[in-house]
Amino acid sequence: MTRTTRAIASTIALRQVAPNDPDAHMTTARASAPDRPGHRPSPRPSARLLGRVANRLAHPPRRPVRVLLGAVGVASVSVLLIITGIPTSATARDVFGALRAPGEPAFIVGHRGDRATAPENTMTSLELAMDRLAYVETDVQLSRDGEPMLFHDTDLERITGDHRSVGDLDAAELRRLDVGAWYGAEFAGERMPTLDEFFTALAERPDARALVELKADWTADEVRTVVDRIERHGLRGRVVLQSFSLETLFALQRVSPSTPRIMLIRELPADPVPLAQRLGLVGFGTTAASVSAQPQALEALHEAEVAVLCYTLNSHEKWEEVGALGVDGIITDEPSELDEWLAVTAPGT
Repeated sequence: MTRTTRAIASTIALRQVAPNDPDAHMTTARASAPDRPGHRPSPRPSARLLGRVANRLAHPPRRPVRVLLGAVGVASVSVLLIITGIPTSATARDVFGALRAPGEPAFIVGHRGDRATAPENTMTSLELAMDRLAYVETDVQLSRDGEPMLFHDTDLERITGDHRSVGDLDAAELRRLDVGAWYGAEFAGERMPTLDEFFTALAERPDARALVELKADWTADEVRTVVDRIERHGLRGRVVLQSFSLETLFALQRVSPSTPRIMLIRELPADPVPLAQRLGLVGFGTTAASVSAQPQALEALHEAEVAVLCYTLNSHEKWEEVGALGVDGIITDEPSELDEWLAVTAPGT
């Protein structure tokens, strides 16, 4: 069974989980809560239906058929989630404050720290952003020995000259690599941060928050390594986890439904609200082109109290374009320039 089919099967099984399942105690508590007054609950799928679907997932079709089935993508998953999804206790307003109206300035997110000033995803870059901005964004991958490390690319070549990937090396080996010299001689000797190192710095700055992207597909046990660190550093509500991977979002929903999460997606569905509700999202991260092409999707998400952020925008034209539509957050490599631009175009922010 592939990771994705295991993730979907796990989501289906949430309704039938055993009472003593330690991974699902938050989920079952949520599912057993009384319905809101006047709220008509969605019908629950029959055991026979769930069995048939689980059996299909356990014995996937041959590759040509899998490729064809993959074309239905987000639409099919959305239907499945309507049946089986579980809401989160976190809301966009809890995390981001009031959602923006068209023309209101978006909040700024420093992409991999302040890349305009220091090498990406280094503590120097991240601390510069944390000291000046409300939000900083970074990326996490697991080392060979299971340590969450801050690094973006699928391999180490561009930053360190090493052709291997983060998952090919233990944390101690990764820490010996120079991740700053490529940017400038003054940054030679910068080391790849661990997630613990980053969270320690974040905890020291009570006004700072973080968007942490979980790169590629993560299992429930792997997701738990990050959630446990959020709790250990006292950062509940100040760290938003995000991913392009449905498998990762499924795993996160199962492990910690109350952890705020964002789905990264290059193109918003025409009606993204059901997907957001069933995955328990506080927001979507998407492109300026997607929002401009479907402004009604942004409006529908705001009506449903779901935030919309755009990545990675580095020009005045793009900032103005998404600001006019009412995007809530802008992820940028130029946080200082965006801050100065907003000071001129939206005084008082």
